[in-house]
Amino acid sequence: MREMHGTFRGAVLSGRKLFGTFLKIPATMPAEILGSVGYNFVVIDEEHAPFNRETTDRIILACRAWGLGAVVRVQSADPAALLSVLDCGADGILVPHVKDVETARAVVSAARYATGTRGFSPTTRAGTFGGTSAADHVAQQDGRVLVIAMIEDPEALEVIDDILAVEGLDAVFVGRGDLASAYRDLSGQTGAVAQATAKIQASARAAGKVVAILPSTPEDAQARAQEGASMFILSSDQGFLRSAAIGVREKFETALSAGKGE
Repeated sequence: MREMHGTFRGAVLSGRKLFGTFLKIPATMPAEILGSVGYNFVVIDEEHAPFNRETTDRIILACRAWGLGAVVRVQSADPAALLSVLDCGADGILVPHVKDVETARAVVSAARYATGTRGFSPTTRAGTFGGTSAADHVAQQDGRVLVIAMIEDPEALEVIDDILAVEGLDAVFVGRGDLASAYRDLSGQTGAVAQATAKIQASARAAGKVVAILPSTPEDAQARAQEGASMFILSSDQGFLRSAAIGVREKFETALSAGKGE
């Protein structure tokens, strides 16, 4: 594939450590703020947040304005769900519940033109609204669209090497939350999730594929990086808002309580 150098996908595949966060709020300003403070990418969460095609479209535009990589966690592996966000100009897709080789191949196929089955339209934002020739549009899109599979089901662990061998699959996201739920261990204290994580990372290293993860702590991020992870999704816009709001309130409550004794 051509036209990869200088793209977000190129940065991901280079193995650079990149920092992003989930977006749950269907507005452009969270993405703009994150871009202004130096984040590398965001993941627009269509699976678990109230986004529609129009809000996703506007947020992708905001990401472009601030040089943020715009990845969309789509609702499913349905080709129509992928096509929608790719035509809007998304830099990548994060596809949930990729449990088998057939799904991984179908996802890659739906995201590529020359080697796949992506529906063709060069008159979208992705094609500069008809300003790019058909041949250039195909080459540019096939080179720049990042394809990430979410590995979050025990069934996927049984065929993880085969999934990672799929040509055109760029990366995997280790879905430790869903794995914890599947293993009936929401506390994350048993070894099942840790063993699954280690297996996925080892398979990814062997296959030369990028690993994305949502670390629980800086120490967890360091441990995962030592095992090869390079894309780090740090919380969400909702999470940042909540933690900052609690922190500021507590500081003022503490200051005012201390002042009462004076």
